[in-house]
Amino acid sequence: MSEGHGGHSPLEQFQITPLYPINIAGYDLSFTNSALWMVIVVTAIIAFLLPASRKAALIPSRLQVAAEMLIGFVNNTILEASGKEGLKYFPIIFSLFTFILTCNLFGMIPTSFTVTSHIIVTFALAAFVFIGVTLIAIFKHGIGKFLHFFLPEGTPVIMAPLLFVIEFFSYLSRPVSLSIRLAANMMAGHVTMKVIAGLIITFGMTIGLVSMFPLLLFLTGFEIAIAVIQAYIFTILTCVYLNDALHLH
Repeated sequence: MSEGHGGHSPLEQFQITPLYPINIAGYDLSFTNSALWMVIVVTAIIAFLLPASRKAALIPSRLQVAAEMLIGFVNNTILEASGKEGLKYFPIIFSLFTFILTCNLFGMIPTSFTVTSHIIVTFALAAFVFIGVTLIAIFKHGIGKFLHFFLPEGTPVIMAPLLFVIEFFSYLSRPVSLSIRLAANMMAGHVTMKVIAGLIITFGMTIGLVSMFPLLLFLTGFEIAIAVIQAYIFTILTCVYLNDALHLH
C-alpha cells in the first residue's frame, strides 16, 4: 500500500512531488516521485529478465522458469485474442503487461508510489495502444476499408449515418475506458486500505488490531489480486483491439 506524505488524507498518497526541479523555457520538467518509481519498475524488470534470458539452460533455474511462465502467459493471451498474426507484436504487448503489472505490485510496497493510479499515466499507455492499432488497421487495409469498420454489414441506408457516428465515437472512447478502468481500480483499492489502516490508529492499537487488522490483511491480498487482474485486463483488451485492427471485424 502506498503511504501518504505524513498526512491523514487517503488521497495524499497519490500526490506527485518534484524530487529534482527542472524548468526549461517555462515548462516544468521536474523529476518527480512518479518518474522515480517508473525508473525503479523498468530497472526491476530488466534485472529480472536479463539474467533469466542470458543464462537459459536445458534444466532451467527458478528465475528462468518464472520468466518462461510469464512469456508463455502473454504468448497464449495474444494467440487466444489476436491469433498467430498478432504474435509479431509480442514485444510491445509483453512490455505493456510487465510494466503495468510491476507498477501495480510495486504500489503495494509501503511508502511506495502507485504510478498506475494516475490517469495521465494510464491514458498515455492507452493512447499508445489506440494510436498503434489504428495505424496498423489503416496501413493493412487502407483508409476506405478501415472507415467501413464503423458501418456494420446490412445496415439500412437511412440508418447508416447515425450508426457510423455511434460506432465511431464508441471507437474513440476505447482509450478513455481503458485508462479510467485501470487508474480507478488502483486508486479505489489504495484509498480503502489507507482508510482501514487509519481506523486501526483511531480505535487504538489493541482494539484496532483485533477488529481491523484481519480486514486489512484480507484487503491487501484482494488488492494484490486486483493488481494482477487489472494488468491482465489491460493486456487482453489490447489484444482484442489488435485483433479488430488485423481483421476488421
